[in-house]
Amino acid sequence: MRAFRHLPLVFTVFALFILASCTESVEKIRKSSDVNYKLTKANDFYDRKKYMQAGELYHDLLPILRGTKNEEALFYRYAYTFYYQEQYSTAALYFKNFTERFTASKDVEEMEFMYALCLVKDAPKSNLDQTNTIRSMEALQSFINTHPQSKRLNEANEYVEQGRKKLEKKDADAAMLYFNIGQYKSAAISYKHVLDQYPDSPEADYYQFMVVRSTFQYALISIPERQAERYVNTKEAFKVLKETFPTSKYIKDGERYDLLASNNLKKIQQ
Repeated sequence: MRAFRHLPLVFTVFALFILASCTESVEKIRKSSDVNYKLTKANDFYDRKKYMQAGELYHDLLPILRGTKNEEALFYRYAYTFYYQEQYSTAALYFKNFTERFTASKDVEEMEFMYALCLVKDAPKSNLDQTNTIRSMEALQSFINTHPQSKRLNEANEYVEQGRKKLEKKDADAAMLYFNIGQYKSAAISYKHVLDQYPDSPEADYYQFMVVRSTFQYALISIPERQAERYVNTKEAFKVLKETFPTSKYIKDGERYDLLASNNLKKIQQ
């Protein structure tokens, strides 16, 4: 058993040796003045999915090979080294630069799509700032408009839909937050905004139901002089729910709020 006791240490030392050797070889290559040698080694690293090492060599070669026949292929691979390392914001920059520098390239369509895809992957969760989501959707829509026959069209449309759902969720979550903290007027306004922005959403009937709930709760806490008109708003909101979504599962609960609003109106009017 003692013979195996130090195996983890042996493996660690071996792994560090391999890493050091690899790093040393890259540094040795970078010091070489042979451009063809460096390019061959960079491509070899790339083909073996050693993207960090390939990227370092491509970085050195870009200014040297600018304007040559090798520049386009080098630039193409250099952009992908960032993508494969999940450095999406940097990759997006280089994919975009490719389309602007090599306008006649057969790869422009691919690069435009990859630029948009990087923005998609760099976008945060729905509860955070969605500037990148909006940018990605704009880039995707531009791609769809420019390349209507692209084999990537379905994928682009799917990403647009994902972005739309993310933006919808952010808006819906904001409306629910208003409701949960008792800001019922703001909640009603926010849910109406979500409905206006996403009228075809599978959750549209729920949003309208939440308008009913929000207006009722707002009426309930209002000063007596304003309660009547606000209960009327509840009843009107329920009417929209019933007429627009007659098969909604929220109709029954909506009827309860409609009835409560009617009863409270009667008390006020007595």
